[in-house]
Amino acid sequence: MIGHIHSLESFGTVDGPGVRFVAFMQGCPLRCMYCHNPDTWDPKGTCQYEMTPQQLVDEALRYRSFIKNGGVTVSGGEPLMQAEFVREYFRLCHNEGLHTALDTSGAFCTEDALRVLDETDLVLLDVKTMDTELYPKLTGIKQDNNLAFLDKLEERGIRTWIRHVVVPGVTDDDNWLIRLGEHVGRYKCVEKIEILPYHTLGTYKYEKMGMRYRLDGVPALSPERAVEIRNMLSKFKPCQ
Repeated sequence: MIGHIHSLESFGTVDGPGVRFVAFMQGCPLRCMYCHNPDTWDPKGTCQYEMTPQQLVDEALRYRSFIKNGGVTVSGGEPLMQAEFVREYFRLCHNEGLHTALDTSGAFCTEDALRVLDETDLVLLDVKTMDTELYPKLTGIKQDNNLAFLDKLEERGIRTWIRHVVVPGVTDDDNWLIRLGEHVGRYKCVEKIEILPYHTLGTYKYEKMGMRYRLDGVPALSPERAVEIRNMLSKFKPCQ
């Protein structure tokens, strides 16, 4: 079993609790307007690493002293495109006493995808928007699996952090932000909401790849607005 891995980060601090070893998997079915890693989209695209689950664990263990109070995170792209690989990797990580976190859009709600949850301690679930008409325009796919995946996390009682990117003029809408807070606030498994301010740091990749960036000219979300949103959503769940 070979995993196609776009890149690795040995000292991640924003993809779960503590310091983490992060594997970014190659391949994603979404085409988010604001994606800053379009080079991860093609599952057959160029990736830096091709490894077995055991080889990836061995690489993570090189940093055990740094991640012993954190763990490992698998992100993407969309890691559930390689669900069997991720499940085996997480199983081996658990054998080594490592905490596992899955960063996903919830785009897959298949049997293989849900089996990954058997070896997952924490899910970072990206909810792009609660506007069902905007969702396919924003991502290229329907929202159905995204919210169904959250239901499965609730059924299994898996710790969940909700992530939401706020884009000025696109997802920065008080009504829909409150809808998000109301929806996820009903789930016992959801521990908190993370607001991710839109930024333009990855736009150079589109030019390099000869692609049009659909949000060209949209400014980054201001720090002041991010604070307002966090305060607004904190009445539903802790928000940062």
